[in-house]
Amino acid sequence: MTEDLFNNKKDIYFPSYLGTNDNLITLLNRTSQTLCDWFSKADKNGPLPFDDNFKCIMPEEDGSSAEDLFSEIESLLNNSFNPVHPGSLAHLDPPPLIFSILGDLIAAGLNNNLLAYELSPSVSLLEDSLCKWFAKKIGFNDSSGGIVASGGTLSNLNALIAARNNAGLSSNPNSVLLVSEDAHSSFIKCMKIMGLDAKNLVKIKTDNQGRMDINNLRKSLDRCLTENKKILAIVATLGTTVRGAIDPIKDISKICKDRNIWFHIDGSIGGIFAVTSLPIEGLNNINKANSITINPQKIIGITKTSSLLLVSNMSTLKNTFSTGLPYISAKKNIINRGELGIQGSRPAEVIKLWLGLRFLGLKGIEEILRSSIKRKEFFIKNICKNTFELYSGPLHIVSFLPKTLSPEETEFWTQEKVNELMKNNFMLSRPQFKGKYYLRAVMGNYNTDESHIIKLLNLLNDYL
Repeated sequence: MTEDLFNNKKDIYFPSYLGTNDNLITLLNRTSQTLCDWFSKADKNGPLPFDDNFKCIMPEEDGSSAEDLFSEIESLLNNSFNPVHPGSLAHLDPPPLIFSILGDLIAAGLNNNLLAYELSPSVSLLEDSLCKWFAKKIGFNDSSGGIVASGGTLSNLNALIAARNNAGLSSNPNSVLLVSEDAHSSFIKCMKIMGLDAKNLVKIKTDNQGRMDINNLRKSLDRCLTENKKILAIVATLGTTVRGAIDPIKDISKICKDRNIWFHIDGSIGGIFAVTSLPIEGLNNINKANSITINPQKIIGITKTSSLLLVSNMSTLKNTFSTGLPYISAKKNIINRGELGIQGSRPAEVIKLWLGLRFLGLKGIEEILRSSIKRKEFFIKNICKNTFELYSGPLHIVSFLPKTLSPEETEFWTQEKVNELMKNNFMLSRPQFKGKYYLRAVMGNYNTDESHIIKLLNLLNDYL
């Protein structure tokens, strides 16, 4: 009886190795329609609808029916952030690229594991080839490559652990990391994970354009030397979170070369621009780095998560993370990908990046990036300069505030304006930056056109 029941439900629980998988096809078609219906309702529902009555129903004794599950899927979708809406301008979360969505489906269906070549033969070769392609596009040499990770924080952490190991500082409590004062908060987290504390993170002052101050960097390095602190790395930011500033990469790279210090670039936001010919100020010389993080998910719509750590020499990753994986077979001349970073088991998420890039081509990537810059420039051109102070760099991010507000007043004003804008289906963020709260618009939403920006600017003027 038990055996018959199992055989009858086998094609419901898992894909079948026999037949046509009709049940799976039916469910996939219905899921696709449900998702596309949600996309299509974005204009009506706004960027962030939420019903306080939304319920997270947990598993019960008996499994749920397909009808119940699809009802719950619809409820989940209808109470989710929708990046497709043209008013979704708060964060670095653009609409998902269609072929990247398909890549996610294929990756889930394969259920391959990038821990080892034998568990993901084609995908392991694909990840290796794609990382090398990126590395060559930014100017690294033949010994370069990289590893995919789940987000920029983990890519940065992989880089810093490799840097510390390369410097022979694995257990040295005097190890310090030098970053811009506007660097991403993930570096605070990285230091904690590495067993270091706040005093081991040296923050370098920025100039009036939000870039690392080179003179202050030199002074900080000299101070570290006199205090017997050991430098594990210097990090330049290619696109700061609040204003999209780019640190002076050429100057920092020269200092690192002269002092034999690992040079890492956090290009989570702006690194993808380096594979194009767009004339972004400050983007040159990134090939002088030892490592760079790039997050294609933040602007060209590769579905989450999609982050790359590229290194100028792949041996640094192998020397840092290799354990031998004694329970996994190895293939001659092929390194198991689980030996190149912190993560062991990983899904085949590189497929969505590969399909997205293949679909777009270099011209398509450049068009998405160029359009983001154009939207930001249009916003800056048309906002009232007499009323607002603006903070923006070469990329597609702009933060702003009325000039008349005191630091204390900015907290109330920005919260009030975020709420008012949301009622009109515009979602902006309110980062805290140098003692003030700002409104921030990230112009990476491909669905946002000039008419939407004009409406946003009119609303901002109305709310003054």
